[in-house]
Amino acid sequence: MNEITRIGMDTSKHIFQLHGVDGDEQPVLRRKLRRREMIAFFEKLAPTRVAIEACGASHHWARLLSGFGHKVQLIAPQLVKPYVKRGKNDAADAEALCEAMSRPTMRFVPVKTAEQQAALMLVGLRDRLVRNRTQLANAIRGYAAEFGLAGASGITHVPALLARIEADVALPSLARELFAMQAAEYAQVQAKLAVVEAKLLAWHRADERSRRLAGIPGIGPIGATLLTMKTPAPEAFRSGRQFAAWIGLTPKDHSTAGKARPGVITRAGDEALRSVLVVGATALIRRVREGRSRDGHRFAAWVQDLLRRKPPKLVAVALANKLARIAWKLMITGESFAGRPAPAAAGAV
Repeated sequence: MNEITRIGMDTSKHIFQLHGVDGDEQPVLRRKLRRREMIAFFEKLAPTRVAIEACGASHHWARLLSGFGHKVQLIAPQLVKPYVKRGKNDAADAEALCEAMSRPTMRFVPVKTAEQQAALMLVGLRDRLVRNRTQLANAIRGYAAEFGLAGASGITHVPALLARIEADVALPSLARELFAMQAAEYAQVQAKLAVVEAKLLAWHRADERSRRLAGIPGIGPIGATLLTMKTPAPEAFRSGRQFAAWIGLTPKDHSTAGKARPGVITRAGDEALRSVLVVGATALIRRVREGRSRDGHRFAAWVQDLLRRKPPKLVAVALANKLARIAWKLMITGESFAGRPAPAAAGAV
């Protein structure tokens, strides 16, 4: 067998499809291996380049194969798809990976360390607990309404509603028992969420980059932590605009014949990261509209000017885009955010 210069590996839980080529770009390896066979194969193979689709467990395999001396590169699935010739099967996917990694302009996903993935578990667990809490709160309000107990929307009003339910002696005994079960479950979720958020805040305080990012208006500790965890290699982006595009905060491009036709935002990339930036931008806009932002701040002046011309939701997305670009700049330069004062009005003394 000629020397293998690169390998595309399509992964699954138990089956791994390999496609390798030599220096003349001729296929010299087409093999389907079980999990143990794949590990043994790469242990014995001379160091080479390996491409894996960035999906579940891909970072684990990248770390493992890197330990054997191979250079592992992860590729986003949407960048591999154009190289699939026809049909959808493991062999075609492995060949497409092998071809995609050879392109000089191909973008690769940085491999995360085990510690970085452990930190990301905090974010995922918090997100799930928040969803569970919201689901429980909605269920409690809905059931309570069936017995004439109307509760205000919002998590902060749930304890008061539970207290009213407990004090209502007119409720059937079965309903009281079921409400008590839901109240206990709600308390458990709240307790778990408090523990996770405490760990998340401790991680934020211990990380220098996260602390710097939290200084950006509208970001906050949660946003700063997410940005730090989910962007381990900000230098992989050429500009702040490319970083914002990766998050999905730039408009779709439908331009043709020299005419620019931007559409709605792409919503590509990480949904949680995009969501926290838009929510932070919305909160910042609310403070600006209520006059609670710092006087003379250039940020506030920019938001106020845009609000006079555009609807608030559009301004929120535009501001989230701006926050993402600023965050990228701070991650690259190591600087801290310093809000510059707005320029003095013309003719001011």
